[in-house]
Amino acid sequence: MSLIESAPSAVHIGADELPFVNIGGGNQLKVIQVKEKEGLWIIENVFMAGFEVQTHRHTGPVWGYTTSGAWKYKEYPYVNRAGSFLYEPAGSVHTLQCVEDDTRVWFQMYGANLNLDADGNVESVADGAGTLAFYLAMCEQMGVPHPKVLVD
Repeated sequence: MSLIESAPSAVHIGADELPFVNIGGGNQLKVIQVKEKEGLWIIENVFMAGFEVQTHRHTGPVWGYTTSGAWKYKEYPYVNRAGSFLYEPAGSVHTLQCVEDDTRVWFQMYGANLNLDADGNVESVADGAGTLAFYLAMCEQMGVPHPKVLVD
């Protein structure tokens, strides 16, 4: 057996194989991969202007890539636009705000988002397993058969 034949195969997911689900107000979510044992979750979002994610702290690092539109963190002066890359170290705290319609962002995260109240107390937790469960339930509600999300 050759080296190529014994190597693991790449996994391809076509652009239309994973649907977006509505998370309210025209904002959408697509779950691409969840490796629960590693704490990894990869998602893509489409945000509308005015959408805001609750202030949260990351327990692990996050990588974000913007493909269209614009968004920012309430706590920082820069704006993420198409082509922008963002790295967030574990422990970072911020509030995502979308500033343009049809903003598309791809996030790769490790760990969880600890959603904080106005006093900085943890109000809820979002992680890969919970996000995947929500996504699958929404797909089922839409009548979409079990999507081909990569899982461990």
